[in-house]
Amino acid sequence: METAKRKYTLFTGKQLLWLVLPIVIEQIFSTSLGFFDSLMVSNMNATQAVRSNASNAIGNVDYINNLIIQLFSAFATGGAIVTSQALGAGDRDRANKVAKQLVALVACVSLGVGCLCLVLNRPILKLFYGNVDASTFAYQRTYFYVTAASFPFIGLFNACAALLRAQRKSFSTMASAAMSCVVNIGLNAIFLFALNMGVLGAGLATFFCRGVPAVFMMILLGRKDNTVRVRIGERIRFDGGMIKSILKLAVPSGVESALFQLGKLMTNTFVNAGVYATGAKSITGLNEAGELIHINIQANGNTIANQINNFASVVGSGVGTSCLTVIGQSVGAGDPEQVKYYMKRMFIISYIANGLCVGAILALMPFLTGLYGYAEEAKAIGRQCLYFCLTLQFFTYPLSFTAPGVLKATSDVKYVMVCAVLSMFVMRVSLAFLLTTDRFPGMPELGAMGYWIGMCSDWVLRSVLFSTRLLSGRWKKASGLIREKVET
Repeated sequence: METAKRKYTLFTGKQLLWLVLPIVIEQIFSTSLGFFDSLMVSNMNATQAVRSNASNAIGNVDYINNLIIQLFSAFATGGAIVTSQALGAGDRDRANKVAKQLVALVACVSLGVGCLCLVLNRPILKLFYGNVDASTFAYQRTYFYVTAASFPFIGLFNACAALLRAQRKSFSTMASAAMSCVVNIGLNAIFLFALNMGVLGAGLATFFCRGVPAVFMMILLGRKDNTVRVRIGERIRFDGGMIKSILKLAVPSGVESALFQLGKLMTNTFVNAGVYATGAKSITGLNEAGELIHINIQANGNTIANQINNFASVVGSGVGTSCLTVIGQSVGAGDPEQVKYYMKRMFIISYIANGLCVGAILALMPFLTGLYGYAEEAKAIGRQCLYFCLTLQFFTYPLSFTAPGVLKATSDVKYVMVCAVLSMFVMRVSLAFLLTTDRFPGMPELGAMGYWIGMCSDWVLRSVLFSTRLLSGRWKKASGLIREKVET
């Protein structure tokens, strides 16, 4: 009895609560950035057609931005796993070396990607959103230019946040995310409603709300009382061995995350292309010049559903992020039974919190959709999609998104990559393509609902693949806790 008690006190119940809760709150603040941009633009002083197309443009660009941000997040994930395992093993010196390499690596990559997106602004948008009308495309170009310039800040923020979480300092990352949210809302109010800057104003608000917290996080990471510390201006020489250890985990995670976001981007593109090809799925309105233009109500409804669903998904995402610290340190301690114990606890937390969050969103659905300045037809589409997906999310989301976080923390990143990519393209992309477009005679053209049918099917398959892996015990081999082949 004494031994069992000693084995399972790496994280007490209180410590788990104070690790997970700030990360979930941080995810809420981070998710709110795109939500408030689209929401406030949809209510700015302009015609309904202008508001709808401008808000849709921001939602479209956010899909591209999220794809690129996932690349930075993958590097941070790789560094966080290595750092957490080093801390769990008591190797503070290795943890500090990995942290320095991670910050330098992410800074270089994010700067390079930001410059590339600034240069290739038009070709990138043409690739994914060549079918939208001229006004929407112009709004997209403006918003993408400004937000791409903030990519180096996003990279640094993700790296610093991952390293602070690895030290169980999730309150610091929560405070920084709260700061970002406050700056975003305040500047949006000034730029959109006081100065009438439109999409450019929304982009500038996003730029500053990413820059200020990134600097704040760098200051926090450089504090003397940190176990893992990286100081601003510190000279860092790249270490090939350390970089390789980070990339070994970051590359599969990056491929998985990037292709996951690519799948979401592609399916959103199907919704946009499908509704423009089908006149019955759009309505008309006036632009600034008084000219008649199309309002993409399916895309507007899909934007509503996506942004509100992002809030319902923060628990699964937050618990998955917490697993990198909890399970990573358990693996570093070298006890398979302790790892299994904390896996079970993280799933219990995920299911309870996910249920409460989804239930709250369902109860607030009419109020939340009513906040948007879209046409009533678009709001009705958003509600229909949300009722469908949130019902399934009660059961599938923890297994779909907490489980891969658990597996990544054990270094089983290749399995996660293969399964996530397979499920994404077999279920989500394929079904959305069949159900949203008009290219297949006899197939129903469901618009935004086709997107959500594909997404929910993806969640179901992910749940099966990841839960099977956990129950098989093969993650133990990937983690290095055992060397021999695990019997299924």
